[in-house]
Amino acid sequence: MRTIAQLQDMQHTWTLITGGAGHVGRTAAETILELGGKVILADRHSEALNAAIEGQFKDAYAQKRIAIVSVDLAQSSDISEMMREVETITGGTLNCLINNAAFVGTDNLTGWCVPFAQQSLETFKACIDVNLTAPFQISQQACQLMARSEHKVKSIINISSIYGVVGPQMDLYAGTDMGNPAAYAASKAGLMQLTRWMAPVVAPQIRVNTLLLGGIERGQPESFSKKYNSKVPLDRMATEEDVKGAIAYLASQLSNYMTGQTLSLDGGWTAV
Repeated sequence: MRTIAQLQDMQHTWTLITGGAGHVGRTAAETILELGGKVILADRHSEALNAAIEGQFKDAYAQKRIAIVSVDLAQSSDISEMMREVETITGGTLNCLINNAAFVGTDNLTGWCVPFAQQSLETFKACIDVNLTAPFQISQQACQLMARSEHKVKSIINISSIYGVVGPQMDLYAGTDMGNPAAYAASKAGLMQLTRWMAPVVAPQIRVNTLLLGGIERGQPESFSKKYNSKVPLDRMATEEDVKGAIAYLASQLSNYMTGQTLSLDGGWTAV
């Protein structure tokens, strides 16, 4: 029987992380690197990607354990080009995909964080393109690369949200510039169902699971944080560190017998 250390070993693997320049993306990358794996960060924010490899991941970049790819996930052609770059970087294989990129409730988009009647159809469609259609297209092509790998790690992790399973509590956002648009909830619910659909289709070679996240502490307005925390059994928002264990579990062979499931990391929000 293998040890825990052996099961979580990600040496000789490549992981692609979309939204790689963001908080969760960089936390996921840090986790995979700590487990011995190699990482490709994909994001539309080129400056943030460069800052990551010049700062937080400077040593890993020097060791050629991390690479970056600039991509606009709203453009299908960009996604195809990204996957060609991934294939070149990895030598034709892939072991783990983390579909993390998303429009979120703090994005500054026209017709986004506004009352329901004012939410824009154009922005709704743009959100679905990035939050749901892009993971579908990326997963299709990633599975082809994973099929070429001889490593046992072959995992897809879709990052969803509590608002993919429960309705919003709009009073949380009163007096802030934050919001909870319909498109965000719809896209995150759809991503969870994509997980369930894909799991039996790509099994037994590839596992597909959802990591469902609650709110993460990022210096939100105090009024929001107090109201949010009062609704969480653990009485706080998550930290980036809280995410690391879940990523390590779902990405590695620690979760070898788990597919088609949702792992909720929400402090108990969806339990009450």
